[in-house]
Amino acid sequence: MRHTARCFSLVWVSSIGSTLPLHHGGDGMRTSIATVSIGGTLEAKLEAARSAGFDGIEIFENDLISSFATPRQIRSWAERLGLRIDLYQPFRDFEGVPAEQLSANLRRAEAKLDLAAELGAATMLVCSNVATATIDDDRTAADQLRRLGDLAAERGVRIAYEALAWGRFVNTYRRSWQVVERTDHPSVGLCLDSFHIFSRSSTLAEMGEIPGAKIFFCQIADAPLMDLDPLSWSRHYRLFPGQGGFPLPEFMSAVLSTGYDGPISIEVFNDVFRQTDPIRTARDAHRSLRYLEDLTARATISTPASPMPLERLPPASTIRTHDFVEIHGTVAGELSNLLTGLGFRPHGTHRSKPVALWTLGEVRLVLDDTRSPGSNAKVTALGFEVDDPVASAARADQLNITRLSRETAAGEQVLYGIAAPDGTEVYFCAPHPGSEPAWAREFSKVDAAEHEAVLLGSVTLDHVALTEPWYSFDEAILYYRATLGLEPEQSVDVADAYGLVRSQALRSADGAIALVLNVQPLSESPPVHHRGADHIALRVSDLPATVRRLRRAGMRMLEIPANYYADLRARYGLTDEVVAQLQDLDLLFDRDDRGGEFLQCYTRTVGSVFFELVQRTGGYDGFGAANSSVRRVAQMRSPT
Repeated sequence: MRHTARCFSLVWVSSIGSTLPLHHGGDGMRTSIATVSIGGTLEAKLEAARSAGFDGIEIFENDLISSFATPRQIRSWAERLGLRIDLYQPFRDFEGVPAEQLSANLRRAEAKLDLAAELGAATMLVCSNVATATIDDDRTAADQLRRLGDLAAERGVRIAYEALAWGRFVNTYRRSWQVVERTDHPSVGLCLDSFHIFSRSSTLAEMGEIPGAKIFFCQIADAPLMDLDPLSWSRHYRLFPGQGGFPLPEFMSAVLSTGYDGPISIEVFNDVFRQTDPIRTARDAHRSLRYLEDLTARATISTPASPMPLERLPPASTIRTHDFVEIHGTVAGELSNLLTGLGFRPHGTHRSKPVALWTLGEVRLVLDDTRSPGSNAKVTALGFEVDDPVASAARADQLNITRLSRETAAGEQVLYGIAAPDGTEVYFCAPHPGSEPAWAREFSKVDAAEHEAVLLGSVTLDHVALTEPWYSFDEAILYYRATLGLEPEQSVDVADAYGLVRSQALRSADGAIALVLNVQPLSESPPVHHRGADHIALRVSDLPATVRRLRRAGMRMLEIPANYYADLRARYGLTDEVVAQLQDLDLLFDRDDRGGEFLQCYTRTVGSVFFELVQRTGGYDGFGAANSSVRRVAQMRSPT
């Protein structure tokens, strides 16, 4: 697979190793994925699971029913692909019923157990009764599950009993264990599912009471933290590990401490994932398990009770700072004019590539103006200074992330790059003792005496905001967590004239690096294109003084409506004098609950890029989300 990259206008080719399926080969935890987690036909899902490197699969009943292949053909196909069929699921509404209903349920169960045996599935999942249970009694449930266990044993199949978070009587893992323990049947055990446990706010403390031998299956799902009924939450908002807010390393450690040594399986119901390419989605799922395995291994170092060795990834190299941002398509020089107005100066052109380096203090922008006039300017690459670029690239290889290999002329710096889900290129740059990185010396210097610094005081790169396609937003969150060690903050929805935009900030542990990801709108018709713009935020020490100087130089910032300032006065109790100053300079204001304050303003948009100027005081560490809707509407009415 070839990948044409844009950084410094060079051609990059994905490394062969990063596109091959990654199998553990018996070392490390055994991975599985439910077919419900990815889109397409059952055949496409099996191929995707194999391509991603999974060891096994769960066959979801609806996928089997809609397939034209027989169970025996599916079994044969899975065997040829090297996949184990770990689970057939789900069998619903079995226990806690009167005798006459039980007879019907047992007849139904025989047919499904025959099917599981024909598939070669080792286990059949039985969900706790939701719709037909009328007897809230553990003894009755256990007696009935014992009857089911006898039928399963005759066919060489095991029963994994799972407590659904919305089960009528059994809806916690502790209650399901009480039932299974009372059942006391060698073919009846538990299925533990992280979603059902955490959506009920259950603790993990009692998991140590369960013998690992009685846990027959383990399912993993992450999810955003929401105040929603568990059924709706489960059916639409599950995520792959690392994309939500559940403490999954703690869950894994608790499960493994019991002695469980079976598959760790992804079971995710998500409307978006089922609409995307199954191979890409399966690889994202497998990547999430590798990331979770690494986190768990580093947190627990495999407890003595666990027979399952956990594989570690190469360590994430410490990320130090932003090294550069690259923008392509400069709209016939408009972006250069904007940068000049802000005080950036042209550092020089690359000695072998048609790109230019612009600098302002230690902020470095690489501009490519090789596209045709009028092409859309967009952030296309990010460079980060890290302690060990080689280790960072090796970690990305183990996460099955597309690796980029730079074509360099003699004496040019080696940069290690990887492709982000949206196509943005990310580069790991070596530390540099001075103010200038080694790669910057590849650009010829120009006399900058005539360029006056417009921004006052120290100027740093505060954050970069990128638009993400709706189908890769959650994938991007996992990508930046796993490769750069950035941690996501609480997701927020911001309003504009056309609806809500999901926004997610990610930050390094020391706060030096911040990225903000925003969902790109589906509509591309004007003026909605402003919603899909990337932006670069510059932090200054005195924003009002900076804006006044920009005005004297002929630049005006994005105009903000007067109604905003009337609301601001009421919301924060600001004096008339302060509000008048903010309004005169088109500055937006925010204050956090600790008293920290934030000032921000915006340039015009060039193509799909604009700049934000910010000032932070009192420890404010947000991004002015309360002002985002005002900014977005103002941009829609402002000419580019």
